[in-house]
Amino acid sequence: MKQRLTLFVLILLLSTMILTACGAPAPAATEAPVMEESYAAPTEAPAAEFYAQDGIAEPESKGGESPPAMPTAGVYDPNNPLSDPNIAANAARLIIKNAEARLLVADTDAAIDRTTQIVGDMGGYIISSRVWYQDWFDGEEYSNFKYATITMGVPVEQFERTLSRLRGLAVRVLDETASGEDVTDQFVDLQSQLTNLEATRERIKTFLDEAKTVDEALRINAELAEIERQIEEIKGRMNYLSDRSAYSTITVNFEPELPKTPPTPTPVPDSWDPGKTFEDAKKSVTSAYQGIVDFLIWVFVVLVPIVAPPVLIVWIIWRLARRKVK
Repeated sequence: MKQRLTLFVLILLLSTMILTACGAPAPAATEAPVMEESYAAPTEAPAAEFYAQDGIAEPESKGGESPPAMPTAGVYDPNNPLSDPNIAANAARLIIKNAEARLLVADTDAAIDRTTQIVGDMGGYIISSRVWYQDWFDGEEYSNFKYATITMGVPVEQFERTLSRLRGLAVRVLDETASGEDVTDQFVDLQSQLTNLEATRERIKTFLDEAKTVDEALRINAELAEIERQIEEIKGRMNYLSDRSAYSTITVNFEPELPKTPPTPTPVPDSWDPGKTFEDAKKSVTSAYQGIVDFLIWVFVVLVPIVAPPVLIVWIIWRLARRKVK
């Protein structure tokens, strides 16, 4: 069965090559004007030549229907942002830009409101935001100050302008980091892979239509499913690169301006003062005598009433016992 399928494919390819060679147009008698090559606007190839380049037989018209129209130059492909003439003219490269900044602001709430307005003016959107409070002690009392982090996406052409307006919100820029990644080569490679896989898919569909047995159809269908899976993966990657390069990501951290803490006074060593020493000694003696008197009061008021009766009873019994012995 496998040998028969291989022989059938070889015969089909050989027939296509013979038909293509026989159907090639004869050279014109007059010299045609020479067209300069242009990468931005390639000339449109006839339908027969287009199918012959990919090795696919040109579909025959059914019932008087015209064959499908061939792709023309300047048509926008949603899977390729570079096919848009405006994008191709303004930005020939796909660059993923990211930035992160720490800004010291006088009022966090006002900075958040103005940042939201800036994002709207730039045609961007808020990806995420976080707000929290921290305690701060100024030497006399505790206060709560508001901190915030906002992550936004802005069009890549507004990246530098957005950063400039965000800097204007700060009393001082504490830290700023910006980076860019050129993914144009990756996108072009993916586009080339996608073209090859789509051409392979069309060939496999032709083989599937001409399958003779169920087993042969199942094997061809499995190959077709694998090709379509690869096509979807490449399209997803291309869409991701296109979206990431169209919108840049900026993360800004707002830190409030804390009030200045008064300087701590420098301790001054005490000078020798005999009078103060005498007063301290007198207070110590007074405290000592007060402690002794307090102890005696506790002994006579608490300890004697508790201990005296048992001691007295024991002493009386001892006396009686001694007298009786005599």
